[in-house]
Amino acid sequence: MQKGTLFLLPCSLGENVIERSIVPALKDTINRLDEFIVENEKSARKFLKEVGINKPQSELIMHDYGKHSRDGDQSRFLKALEQGKDVGLLSEAGCPAIADPGSDIVALAHQKGIKVVPFVGPSSLLLALMGSGFNGQGFAFQGYLPIDKGERLRKLKELESLSQRLKQTQLFIETPFRNNQLLDDIFKSCQPNTELCIACDLTLDTEFLKTKTVAQWKVEKPDLHKRPTVFVLYKR
Repeated sequence: MQKGTLFLLPCSLGENVIERSIVPALKDTINRLDEFIVENEKSARKFLKEVGINKPQSELIMHDYGKHSRDGDQSRFLKALEQGKDVGLLSEAGCPAIADPGSDIVALAHQKGIKVVPFVGPSSLLLALMGSGFNGQGFAFQGYLPIDKGERLRKLKELESLSQRLKQTQLFIETPFRNNQLLDDIFKSCQPNTELCIACDLTLDTEFLKTKTVAQWKVEKPDLHKRPTVFVLYKR
């Protein structure tokens, strides 16, 4: 039996921005599917409705891949694919498997010989890197930094040193309600001439993206509270 295809379907990074961030081919593919592996069923159904899926929501099959559903044999998520049915993988926002737990599903699909097709879509990390003006040929995404303040300060110093030594752009994120505390820690840890790009609310009407030195940011500190933000650090 021929196996199905796992389509990696990017989601918009916010509400009411479908037209500016989703390509027509993605909409066409979504309308051919009725089974999805999702990180959050509620937001996935909302996204599919905004895209304009033409099937009733009651006919859609959703496999919850949220953090409370990843234990045990994950092959259950690929059962339909092994039976020849095409399935879509949806992230919470942005691109599946990029800073996203969906990478485990993709890896398992490859192990089982299932074809994987990624679609073009918005990635906050790549958009931030593109807009930063920093080295785009050598970069690293560090994910979330340590929660412990002392460890976080040490990590920031380490990333600053790493950036200068390797000429490598460093990207990292924080839970939105802790953005301002992280920015304060960058001010405490990093040298005044280290450059920082702050990219938040990307693709939204409230988008903010600027690159300045740490010294300049201290004079004009933005309020990032509860705004999805990517921090991009570079030490020349």
